[in-house]
Amino acid sequence: MFDAAIAAAQPALCLPPQLPPPPQGRLVVIGAGKASAAMARAVEDHWPGPLSGLVVTRYGYGVPCERIQIVEAAHPVPDAAGEVAAQRLLQTVQGLSADDLVLCLISGGGSALLPLPPPGLTLADLRALNQALLASGASITEMNSVRRHLSAIQGGRLAAACHPARVLNLLLSDVPGDHPIDIASGPTVPDPTTCADALAILRRYRIGVPPAALAWLESGDGESLKPGDPRLPRIDTRFIATPQGALEAAAVVARQAGFQVHILGDAIEGEARDVAKALAGIALQTARRGQPFQGPCVLLSGGETTVTLREHGPRGRGGRNVEFLLALAVALNGEPGIHALAGDTDGVDGQEEIAGALLTPDTLARAWALGLNPRERLDANDGHGFFEALGDAVITGPTLTNVNDFRAIVIQPENT
Repeated sequence: MFDAAIAAAQPALCLPPQLPPPPQGRLVVIGAGKASAAMARAVEDHWPGPLSGLVVTRYGYGVPCERIQIVEAAHPVPDAAGEVAAQRLLQTVQGLSADDLVLCLISGGGSALLPLPPPGLTLADLRALNQALLASGASITEMNSVRRHLSAIQGGRLAAACHPARVLNLLLSDVPGDHPIDIASGPTVPDPTTCADALAILRRYRIGVPPAALAWLESGDGESLKPGDPRLPRIDTRFIATPQGALEAAAVVARQAGFQVHILGDAIEGEARDVAKALAGIALQTARRGQPFQGPCVLLSGGETTVTLREHGPRGRGGRNVEFLLALAVALNGEPGIHALAGDTDGVDGQEEIAGALLTPDTLARAWALGLNPRERLDANDGHGFFEALGDAVITGPTLTNVNDFRAIVIQPENT
């Protein structure tokens, strides 16, 4: 099922049908995200005429292209290569005409891959901000609202630089709700949120920011480009792959194996361990009572949970998918007939080159036999360390796509 979800979101499959007719002028390709290089290759392989451009992707996610330059940078904490790439993207779209078309390839991860600080701020400021946001427990929508207002390229600013050329956004969604402004923090779409919204989020989660960043937001100088702004060109936005599509592809595999499938949601958010408790309750009721579903069945879900790191105590190797799965293991407590997988479709859970992990009914028993205390590991946010010790980590390598988190719970009661 996990393989099918990833395969359904491969740019080579889902991008070519969305390519536009050739423009009267030039075609310039730009983009950012973990899937942007694979998207660029799909464009090159299927575009009939001349083109040029540049995209930035995560280290290790590059794909060879002949006419589109591929630049790699750091994710999830930005680096100098990302800052230079963001500057080059702005330069790439300078001097275009109304006959030209900018094809913008955006996927998840672009927020960190385009770290271009506004006047008065530095890359170090943006790095510190990203680290604080990732540890705060804020949702991806809240994090990206802050990022858009502390950027010289996101929040519609890259689109404004394309004016007067037309812009066609091809988006590969990794965010709950598939909101364009939240994918890579919306560099080429208008943004209805405000600096006041960003300040409220920083206060809500008690996120400390450099004084220059606070002054930038309070002055209103960080305001993003709003719908109807005359500086924005003609913009068309299309989704080529979404979390829902990936879940539906996984559902086909489960049905072929004889399971009923229930998609619980493609946009589930909240603390990873809280989501795990809720889904464990549904799984246990299904296994023991046949409610609300009859087994054998599969419960699928997607979205983006959050992990709030502890301020004190030992610090483990986190990742929201393995945090969810470890909390699920604790809540299920070895219930027979329930297996699960949680993983990020981009192949990277948190900051580890590990997609996620597997859960079996004997996970806890095997952990105790190795001297691993599941609750202590959960308290230390050490999901990766826990599942690696058991040999149950799921490692895919770069998947060249990203439609966010994938969770599958397989329920096959012993009497079925």
